[in-house]
Amino acid sequence: MQLTFKGLCEHVFIHFRRRRMNRFFALFAPSPGVRVLDIGGTPQTWSTESEGRAQFSVTLINIRSNGQIEADGITSMKCDATEMPFADNAFDIAFSNSVIEHVGTWEKQQAFARGARRVARSLWIQTPARCFPIEAHLLAPYIQYLPKRVQHRIVRWTPRGLLTPDVVHGIVDEVRLLTYREVKLLFPDCRILRERVFGLTKSYIAVRT
Repeated sequence: MQLTFKGLCEHVFIHFRRRRMNRFFALFAPSPGVRVLDIGGTPQTWSTESEGRAQFSVTLINIRSNGQIEADGITSMKCDATEMPFADNAFDIAFSNSVIEHVGTWEKQQAFARGARRVARSLWIQTPARCFPIEAHLLAPYIQYLPKRVQHRIVRWTPRGLLTPDVVHGIVDEVRLLTYREVKLLFPDCRILRERVFGLTKSYIAVRT
C-alpha cells in the first residue's frame, strides 16, 4: 500500500507519542489508586497508547470537550487549562502532551504552569522545542522564527497548509513555542528532560517526581 505524505506524518507522530508514553510509564510507574490529571489530552492517549495500564484514574480536561464522560476509569470534562478548578494537590500526577504551547500568550502559559504545579504533586509536562528546525505543527523549517504577520502570508504553502488549509491560520495565532530558558522559568522545581532526534532537541519535558 502506498503511504501518503499525510499518512507518513501520522505514523511519525504516533511513533513519538508511544515512545514518550513508554518513558512516562518507566519513570512514574503509576499504581492502582493513583490519580492522574491529563491537561488537554484525549482518551486515546490512555486507551490505545498505554498497553498494560494499571487501574489508576485519569481525569481529562480539554477546552474542546463536549462535557463529562466516564468510562474505563477515564473522566473527561470541559475546562480551561489556565483556570483549573481543582484544590491544591488534588491529583498525584499532572500530565500534559504538547498543550502548553497552544494557550496563546506567555501570561497564559504562566497561568497553565502555576495551575499544573499547584494541583498535582508530580508533573510530566511536554512541549515541542522552539529550537527544533522543523516546526511541529506546520511541518515547515524555521517558520517559528518569523513574525506572525509573515507566517500568515506563507502558511498556506507549508506542508500542513497544503493538507489542512482551513486550520493553519488558527495554528499561527495560538501557538507559542517555548525555549529551554522559558520552560525552566515556568517549572523551576522540575528537571527538564530533552527529547532528541538525530542529536537535536525535539521537545522538552518538565518532570517533578
